[in-house]
Amino acid sequence: MNKADIISQVHEVLNTTKADAERAVDAVFASIESAMKDGTQVSVAGFGIFEAKMRAAREARNPRTGETVQVPAMRVPKFRAAKALKDAVK
Repeated sequence: MNKADIISQVHEVLNTTKADAERAVDAVFASIESAMKDGTQVSVAGFGIFEAKMRAAREARNPRTGETVQVPAMRVPKFRAAKALKDAVK
């Protein structure tokens, strides 16, 4: 399933235009993204938690040359699935 499929499903459920459904889906994704940029976690009951975590700086190797490279610390997106979602997928 991709974004277009999600938009189609929202369009069918809301019985609106596809453009309205696309704006709704985009608004949800933009809200989650902006909250994560601010460092806020987004919790959707029964689905899961989206959050940004810090990944520590580390040494890595370039696979072509074998040379060691310093990878800086950075924030990365994380998702933890809720128990209800895990049970539904089983």
